[in-house]
Amino acid sequence: MDLDTFFVSCERLIDSRLNGRPVLIGGTSDRGVVASCSYEARRFGIHSAMPMRMAKQLCPEAVILRGNSGTYTKFSKLVTDIIKEEVPLYEKSSIDEFYLDLTGMDRFFGCQKLASELRAKIIRESGLPISFGLSGNKTVSKIATGEAKPNNEINIITGTEKLFLAPLSVKKIPMVGDKTYRSLCDLGVKRIETIQEMPVGLMENVFGKSGIMIWKKANGIDNSPVIPYHERKSVSTERTFDKDTIDVKKLEGIMTAMAENLVFQLRRGNKLTACLTVKIRYSDFQTYTLQKTIPYSASDHTIIPLVLELYRKLYSRRVLVRLIGVRFSHLVEGAHQISLFEDPIVLDLYQAMDRIRNRYGDRAIMRASGMNAKSISRFNPFNGEPPPLLANRRR
Repeated sequence: MDLDTFFVSCERLIDSRLNGRPVLIGGTSDRGVVASCSYEARRFGIHSAMPMRMAKQLCPEAVILRGNSGTYTKFSKLVTDIIKEEVPLYEKSSIDEFYLDLTGMDRFFGCQKLASELRAKIIRESGLPISFGLSGNKTVSKIATGEAKPNNEINIITGTEKLFLAPLSVKKIPMVGDKTYRSLCDLGVKRIETIQEMPVGLMENVFGKSGIMIWKKANGIDNSPVIPYHERKSVSTERTFDKDTIDVKKLEGIMTAMAENLVFQLRRGNKLTACLTVKIRYSDFQTYTLQKTIPYSASDHTIIPLVLELYRKLYSRRVLVRLIGVRFSHLVEGAHQISLFEDPIVLDLYQAMDRIRNRYGDRAIMRASGMNAKSISRFNPFNGEPPPLLANRRR
């Protein structure tokens, strides 16, 4: 099951004036890229991952929105909860895509009937359009979902997989990117049917082990299981600058704000981290990371100084910086444990700050050094709930 133009659909639920208009979601600067676009915009040749500058040239009248990750996470969680209630085994492969294992359901309600009723329930309760492809394995189902769009469904009966796949472009096969597609075209292979007729050994000679996988997928063979949804084990944030910078105070301020916000997200999600990672990308796209393991913690006074320490060790080239980021990993459930020599008033301070943030937004209270960092985060990565008052704020 795949939510159609998910980001755009969420924005249209908030603002109906966007219905029927070409809409682009993504970075609004010249360096931004298109994260999602409406079907109206796709008619102009626009697609996701396209530079926003190029998309503006193709469709000057398009409505461009930066988007709100908190809103999208909230709607994704709503759909996930609906699926969780109806299906015993599911895999959430992305924010808007799900694999459902309906094995055995044909003996009761019928897989087609169950999937159709679930799709209707999602549309009714969330207001979001969603499509699905039903088949015997994940590869064929994913391709079928793409063919069912927009807002439709398709059932590929067992035994007809090759017949269904044959006329489609080889680019429809998962794991066939632009480079592999060009290589296949150089061999005169443009339709899946051609791969089906080729010996698997030939594909292996040209593409190695990947060639065997492509051949199997082209023939509708995929034994990979649906992997149950697992709780995330890390949380991170990054900032890409509109213009490369060497402003040391600005960089440290943003690093402080990012670390402070992520620590708050840990406490709100009742999590502790044991590994801190700092990332820097310079103007020449050279990227460096440095990490440090620590005792499990979710306290500002422990984590923020260590993040800044890692940053100062890492930032050694003294050239223009394009991107900085912070990541907390090795997450576990738990609350901050006060040590024997720690002042308990610190915990009271954190609780007071967190109550203010939960009520008025993530940046309602912060360190002065991070005040110029603009917006860092607006949602809880552990439950998908955006903070009140900021949830529907448009930028």
